[in-house]
Amino acid sequence: MKSKIVSLFLAGLLACNTFAADKQLRIGTLAPKNSLYHRQLMEIGETWRAAQGAGAKYLVYPDGSQGGEADMVRRMRIGQLQGGLLSVVGLREIEPSIAALQAMPLMFKNWEEVDYVREKMRPGIEKKFLEKGFVVLAWGDAGWVRFFSKEPAFRPDDYKKMKFFAWGNELEQQEIMKNLGYTPVPLETGDILPAIQTGMINAVPSTPYFALATQVYNSAPNMLDLNWAPIVGALVVTKKAWDDMSPEVQATVREAGTKAGPQLRAKARQEVDDAVDAMKKRGLVVNKPNAEQMKEWNDLAERLYPKVRGKLVPAETFDEVVLHLKAYRAARAK
Repeated sequence: MKSKIVSLFLAGLLACNTFAADKQLRIGTLAPKNSLYHRQLMEIGETWRAAQGAGAKYLVYPDGSQGGEADMVRRMRIGQLQGGLLSVVGLREIEPSIAALQAMPLMFKNWEEVDYVREKMRPGIEKKFLEKGFVVLAWGDAGWVRFFSKEPAFRPDDYKKMKFFAWGNELEQQEIMKNLGYTPVPLETGDILPAIQTGMINAVPSTPYFALATQVYNSAPNMLDLNWAPIVGALVVTKKAWDDMSPEVQATVREAGTKAGPQLRAKARQEVDDAVDAMKKRGLVVNKPNAEQMKEWNDLAERLYPKVRGKLVPAETFDEVVLHLKAYRAARAK
Protein backbone atom coordinates (compact mmCIF):
# COMPACT_ATOMS: atom_id res chain seq x y z
CA MET A 1 0.00 0.00 0.00
CA LYS A 2 2.82 2.35 0.97
CA SER A 3 4.65 1.73 -2.31
CA LYS A 4 1.45 2.40 -4.25
CA ILE A 5 1.01 5.75 -2.51
CA VAL A 6 4.66 6.65 -3.28
CA SER A 7 4.14 5.68 -6.93
CA LEU A 8 1.03 7.80 -7.19
CA PHE A 9 2.88 10.72 -5.57
CA LEU A 10 5.79 10.42 -8.00
CA ALA A 11 3.41 10.18 -10.96
CA GLY A 12 1.59 13.30 -9.78
CA LEU A 13 4.89 15.14 -9.33
CA LEU A 14 5.98 14.17 -12.82
CA ALA A 15 2.68 15.39 -14.26
CA CYS A 16 3.09 18.73 -12.47
CA ASN A 17 6.64 19.11 -13.78
CA THR A 18 5.52 18.30 -17.30
CA PHE A 19 2.72 20.85 -17.06
CA ALA A 20 5.16 23.45 -15.77
CA ALA A 21 7.55 22.77 -18.63
CA ASP A 22 4.76 23.02 -21.18
CA LYS A 23 3.75 26.39 -19.74
CA GLN A 24 7.22 27.89 -20.19
CA LEU A 25 8.53 29.57 -23.30
CA ARG A 26 12.21 30.52 -23.17
CA ILE A 27 13.59 32.53 -26.09
CA GLY A 28 17.25 33.33 -26.76
CA THR A 29 18.68 36.12 -28.93
CA LEU A 30 21.82 38.17 -29.51
CA ALA A 31 19.68 41.31 -29.63
CA PRO A 32 20.56 43.83 -26.89
CA LYS A 33 18.22 44.22 -23.95
CA ASN A 34 15.57 46.92 -24.51
CA SER A 35 16.39 47.08 -28.22
CA LEU A 36 13.69 47.12 -30.86
CA TYR A 37 14.07 43.37 -31.34
CA HIS A 38 13.91 42.62 -27.61
CA ARG A 39 10.77 44.74 -27.22
CA GLN A 40 9.09 42.96 -30.13
CA LEU A 41 9.89 39.58 -28.58
CA MET A 42 8.34 40.72 -25.31
CA GLU A 43 5.15 41.77 -27.12
CA ILE A 44 4.81 38.39 -28.82
CA GLY A 45 5.51 36.72 -25.48
CA GLU A 46 2.78 38.67 -23.74
CA THR A 47 0.36 37.54 -26.45
CA TRP A 48 1.37 33.92 -25.87
CA ARG A 49 1.16 34.24 -22.09
CA ALA A 50 -2.31 35.82 -22.17
CA ALA A 51 -3.57 33.10 -24.53
CA GLN A 52 -1.95 30.29 -22.54
CA GLY A 53 -3.59 31.31 -19.27
CA ALA A 54 -2.65 31.21 -15.60
CA GLY A 55 0.78 29.90 -14.71
CA ALA A 56 2.37 30.57 -18.11
CA LYS A 57 5.92 31.85 -17.88
CA TYR A 58 7.72 33.66 -20.71
CA LEU A 59 11.42 34.47 -20.57
CA VAL A 60 13.66 36.23 -23.09
CA TYR A 61 17.43 35.90 -22.80
CA PRO A 62 18.95 38.87 -24.70
CA ASP A 63 22.58 39.96 -25.25
CA GLY A 64 23.75 36.50 -26.24
CA SER A 65 23.51 35.31 -22.63
CA GLN A 66 22.73 31.80 -23.94
CA GLY A 67 25.85 31.79 -26.13
CA GLY A 68 26.27 32.36 -29.85
CA GLU A 69 23.54 31.53 -32.32
CA ALA A 70 24.88 28.05 -32.97
CA ASP A 71 24.82 27.48 -29.19
CA MET A 72 21.20 28.64 -29.04
CA VAL A 73 20.19 26.19 -31.75
CA ARG A 74 21.83 23.39 -29.76
CA ARG A 75 19.97 24.52 -26.64
CA MET A 76 16.68 24.42 -28.53
CA ARG A 77 17.37 20.91 -29.74
CA ILE A 78 17.87 19.62 -26.20
CA GLY A 79 14.95 21.59 -24.73
CA GLN A 80 16.84 24.23 -22.74
CA LEU A 81 15.29 26.89 -24.98
CA GLN A 82 12.00 26.73 -26.83
CA GLY A 83 12.80 29.37 -29.40
CA GLY A 84 15.18 32.00 -30.70
CA LEU A 85 15.32 35.21 -32.67
CA LEU A 86 18.21 34.36 -34.97
CA SER A 87 20.03 35.72 -37.97
CA VAL A 88 20.97 33.52 -40.90
CA VAL A 89 24.15 32.61 -39.00
CA GLY A 90 22.06 30.58 -36.56
CA LEU A 91 19.22 29.65 -38.90
CA ARG A 92 21.58 27.89 -41.32
CA GLU A 93 22.49 25.52 -38.47
CA ILE A 94 18.92 24.28 -38.89
CA GLU A 95 18.44 24.61 -42.65
CA PRO A 96 21.38 25.54 -44.94
CA SER A 97 19.24 26.94 -47.78
CA ILE A 98 18.38 30.00 -45.65
CA ALA A 99 21.94 31.26 -46.26
CA ALA A 100 20.82 32.39 -49.73
CA LEU A 101 19.18 35.45 -48.17
CA GLN A 102 22.37 36.69 -46.50
CA ALA A 103 25.52 35.02 -47.83
CA MET A 104 25.49 36.36 -51.41
CA PRO A 105 27.40 39.69 -51.25
CA LEU A 106 26.11 42.58 -53.40
CA MET A 107 23.51 40.27 -54.93
CA PHE A 108 20.61 42.38 -53.64
CA LYS A 109 20.46 46.04 -54.65
CA ASN A 110 17.73 47.17 -52.24
CA TRP A 111 15.17 46.02 -49.67
CA GLU A 112 12.49 45.58 -52.32
CA GLU A 113 14.59 42.85 -53.92
CA VAL A 114 15.22 41.19 -50.55
CA ASP A 115 11.50 41.23 -49.75
CA TYR A 116 10.55 39.86 -53.17
CA VAL A 117 12.98 36.94 -53.04
CA ARG A 118 12.19 36.11 -49.41
CA GLU A 119 8.46 35.96 -50.10
CA LYS A 120 9.00 33.80 -53.17
CA MET A 121 11.15 31.37 -51.21
CA ARG A 122 9.42 31.59 -47.83
CA PRO A 123 6.89 28.72 -48.20
CA GLY A 124 9.58 26.26 -49.27
CA ILE A 125 12.02 27.39 -46.58
CA GLU A 126 9.40 27.25 -43.82
CA LYS A 127 8.45 23.72 -44.93
CA LYS A 128 12.10 22.68 -44.66
CA PHE A 129 12.33 24.20 -41.18
CA LEU A 130 9.23 22.30 -40.10
CA GLU A 131 10.75 19.06 -41.37
CA LYS A 132 13.81 19.83 -39.21
CA GLY A 133 11.62 20.35 -36.13
CA PHE A 134 11.19 24.15 -36.09
CA VAL A 135 8.29 26.53 -36.76
CA VAL A 136 8.96 29.99 -38.23
CA LEU A 137 6.75 32.60 -36.57
CA ALA A 138 8.09 35.88 -37.99
CA TRP A 139 10.64 37.15 -40.50
CA GLY A 140 12.76 40.20 -39.80
CA ASP A 141 15.97 41.90 -40.79
CA ALA A 142 18.52 44.13 -39.10
CA GLY A 143 19.97 46.30 -41.84
CA TRP A 144 22.80 46.02 -44.34
CA VAL A 145 26.24 44.77 -43.41
CA ARG A 146 28.78 47.57 -43.68
CA PHE A 147 32.47 47.49 -42.80
CA PHE A 148 33.59 49.35 -39.68
CA SER A 149 37.34 49.75 -39.30
CA LYS A 150 39.98 51.56 -37.27
CA GLU A 151 41.59 53.04 -40.39
CA PRO A 152 39.78 54.49 -43.42
CA ALA A 153 39.30 52.06 -46.30
CA PHE A 154 37.64 52.40 -49.70
CA ARG A 155 38.59 49.43 -51.86
CA PRO A 156 38.76 45.66 -51.30
CA ASP A 157 42.57 45.60 -51.14
CA ASP A 158 42.56 48.17 -48.31
CA TYR A 159 41.08 45.49 -46.05
CA LYS A 160 43.71 42.85 -46.81
CA LYS A 161 46.02 44.38 -44.20
CA MET A 162 43.30 44.22 -41.54
CA LYS A 163 42.13 41.49 -39.15
CA PHE A 164 38.42 40.80 -39.64
CA PHE A 165 35.83 39.60 -37.17
CA ALA A 166 34.34 36.33 -38.44
CA TRP A 167 31.61 34.14 -36.95
CA GLY A 168 33.26 31.32 -35.03
CA ASN A 169 31.04 28.60 -36.50
CA GLU A 170 31.32 29.71 -40.15
CA LEU A 171 34.41 27.74 -41.15
CA GLU A 172 33.58 27.80 -44.87
CA GLN A 173 33.38 31.59 -44.89
CA GLN A 174 36.71 31.84 -43.07
CA GLU A 175 38.31 29.58 -45.66
CA ILE A 176 36.92 31.69 -48.52
CA MET A 177 38.27 34.86 -46.90
CA LYS A 178 41.72 33.34 -46.50
CA ASN A 179 41.77 32.18 -50.12
CA LEU A 180 41.05 35.75 -51.22
CA GLY A 181 43.86 37.18 -49.09
CA TYR A 182 41.94 38.38 -46.04
CA THR A 183 42.58 37.57 -42.38
CA PRO A 184 39.50 36.32 -40.48
CA VAL A 185 39.60 36.07 -36.68
CA PRO A 186 36.86 33.67 -35.50
CA LEU A 187 35.01 35.01 -32.45
CA GLU A 188 31.57 35.09 -30.89
CA THR A 189 29.45 38.25 -30.93
CA GLY A 190 30.14 39.02 -27.28
CA ASP A 191 33.88 39.12 -28.02
CA ILE A 192 33.69 41.82 -30.70
CA LEU A 193 33.96 44.91 -28.49
CA PRO A 194 36.94 43.79 -26.37
CA ALA A 195 38.63 42.42 -29.50
CA ILE A 196 38.35 45.70 -31.41
CA GLN A 197 39.43 47.65 -28.32
CA THR A 198 42.55 45.57 -27.77
CA GLY A 199 43.55 45.30 -31.43
CA MET A 200 42.83 41.59 -31.79
CA ILE A 201 40.70 42.69 -34.74
CA ASN A 202 40.56 46.04 -36.53
CA ALA A 203 37.63 45.54 -38.92
CA VAL A 204 34.06 44.46 -38.18
CA PRO A 205 31.34 43.63 -40.71
CA SER A 206 28.28 44.94 -38.87
CA THR A 207 24.94 46.61 -39.27
CA PRO A 208 24.92 50.28 -38.18
CA TYR A 209 22.34 49.54 -35.50
CA PHE A 210 24.56 46.88 -33.90
CA ALA A 211 27.65 49.10 -34.16
CA LEU A 212 25.82 51.87 -32.31
CA ALA A 213 24.18 49.63 -29.70
CA THR A 214 27.49 47.94 -28.80
CA GLN A 215 29.61 51.10 -29.18
CA VAL A 216 31.88 49.29 -31.67
CA TYR A 217 32.10 52.47 -33.75
CA ASN A 218 34.06 54.21 -30.96
CA SER A 219 36.99 51.88 -31.63
CA ALA A 220 36.27 51.46 -35.36
CA PRO A 221 35.19 54.99 -36.37
CA ASN A 222 35.32 54.46 -40.15
CA MET A 223 32.33 53.01 -41.98
CA LEU A 224 32.35 52.03 -45.66
CA ASP A 225 29.10 53.20 -47.23
CA LEU A 226 28.48 49.95 -49.08
CA ASN A 227 25.49 47.62 -48.66
CA TRP A 228 27.49 44.40 -48.66
CA ALA A 229 24.66 42.02 -47.68
CA PRO A 230 21.39 42.15 -45.73
CA ILE A 231 21.17 40.67 -42.25
CA VAL A 232 18.02 38.57 -42.41
CA GLY A 233 16.52 36.81 -39.43
CA ALA A 234 13.52 34.97 -38.10
CA LEU A 235 11.81 34.06 -34.86
CA VAL A 236 11.58 30.28 -34.61
CA VAL A 237 10.21 27.94 -31.96
CA THR A 238 10.71 24.22 -31.68
CA LYS A 239 7.98 22.01 -33.09
CA LYS A 240 7.68 20.39 -29.66
CA ALA A 241 6.90 23.75 -28.04
CA TRP A 242 4.47 24.50 -30.87
CA ASP A 243 2.69 21.16 -30.55
CA ASP A 244 2.33 21.71 -26.79
CA MET A 245 0.13 24.75 -27.54
CA SER A 246 -3.59 24.33 -28.12
CA PRO A 247 -4.90 25.15 -31.61
CA GLU A 248 -6.39 28.36 -30.20
CA VAL A 249 -3.04 29.47 -28.72
CA GLN A 250 -1.25 28.53 -31.94
CA ALA A 251 -3.64 30.71 -33.94
CA THR A 252 -3.13 33.65 -31.58
CA VAL A 253 0.68 33.35 -31.66
CA ARG A 254 0.71 32.86 -35.42
CA GLU A 255 -1.30 36.05 -35.87
CA ALA A 256 1.05 37.96 -33.54
CA GLY A 257 4.08 36.74 -35.50
CA THR A 258 2.53 37.60 -38.86
CA LYS A 259 1.76 41.09 -37.58
CA ALA A 260 5.17 41.55 -35.94
CA GLY A 261 7.25 40.69 -39.03
CA PRO A 262 6.41 43.72 -41.22
CA GLN A 263 6.50 46.04 -38.20
CA LEU A 264 9.88 44.74 -37.17
CA ARG A 265 11.33 45.11 -40.66
CA ALA A 266 9.98 48.64 -41.15
CA LYS A 267 11.22 49.87 -37.78
CA ALA A 268 14.59 48.15 -38.14
CA ARG A 269 15.24 49.72 -41.54
CA GLN A 270 14.41 53.18 -40.21
CA GLU A 271 16.63 52.66 -37.19
CA VAL A 272 19.58 51.86 -39.48
CA ASP A 273 19.43 55.38 -40.94
CA ASP A 274 18.90 56.84 -37.48
CA ALA A 275 21.90 54.90 -36.16
CA VAL A 276 24.20 56.24 -38.89
CA ASP A 277 23.07 59.81 -38.18
CA ALA A 278 23.62 59.33 -34.45
CA MET A 279 27.13 57.92 -34.94
CA LYS A 280 28.10 60.69 -37.38
CA LYS A 281 27.25 63.24 -34.71
CA ARG A 282 29.64 61.39 -32.37
CA GLY A 283 32.58 61.17 -34.75
CA LEU A 284 31.85 58.38 -37.22
CA VAL A 285 33.46 58.96 -40.63
CA VAL A 286 31.44 57.63 -43.57
CA ASN A 287 33.65 56.65 -46.51
CA LYS A 288 31.84 56.38 -49.85
CA PRO A 289 33.50 54.43 -52.69
CA ASN A 290 33.76 56.22 -56.03
CA ALA A 291 32.73 54.58 -59.32
CA GLU A 292 36.14 52.97 -59.88
CA GLN A 293 36.27 51.58 -56.33
CA MET A 294 32.70 50.35 -56.62
CA LYS A 295 33.67 48.41 -59.73
CA GLU A 296 36.40 46.69 -57.69
CA TRP A 297 33.81 45.66 -55.11
CA ASN A 298 31.49 44.28 -57.78
CA ASP A 299 34.40 42.38 -59.34
CA LEU A 300 35.18 40.89 -55.92
CA ALA A 301 31.56 39.79 -55.54
CA GLU A 302 31.66 38.11 -58.95
CA ARG A 303 34.79 36.21 -57.90
CA LEU A 304 33.05 35.23 -54.67
CA TYR A 305 29.91 33.73 -56.19
CA PRO A 306 31.53 30.51 -57.52
CA LYS A 307 33.05 29.98 -54.07
CA VAL A 308 29.75 30.67 -52.27
CA ARG A 309 27.60 28.55 -54.59
CA GLY A 310 27.56 24.97 -53.35
CA LYS A 311 29.58 25.82 -50.25
CA LEU A 312 27.94 28.56 -48.20
CA VAL A 313 24.69 28.35 -50.17
CA PRO A 314 23.32 25.12 -51.72
CA ALA A 315 23.77 25.34 -55.50
CA GLU A 316 20.10 24.93 -56.36
CA THR A 317 19.10 27.63 -53.85
CA PHE A 318 21.76 30.00 -55.18
CA ASP A 319 20.39 29.50 -58.69
CA GLU A 320 16.83 30.04 -57.46
CA VAL A 321 17.75 33.44 -56.00
CA VAL A 322 19.41 34.48 -59.27
CA LEU A 323 16.31 33.46 -61.26
CA HIS A 324 13.94 35.33 -58.93
CA LEU A 325 16.05 38.48 -59.12
CA LYS A 326 16.25 38.25 -62.90
CA ALA A 327 12.45 37.97 -63.12
CA TYR A 328 11.91 40.85 -60.66
CA ARG A 329 14.32 43.17 -62.46
CA ALA A 330 12.87 42.32 -65.86
CA ALA A 331 9.35 43.12 -64.62
CA ARG A 332 10.53 46.40 -63.11
CA ALA A 333 12.27 47.40 -66.36
CA LYS A 334 9.03 47.20 -68.38
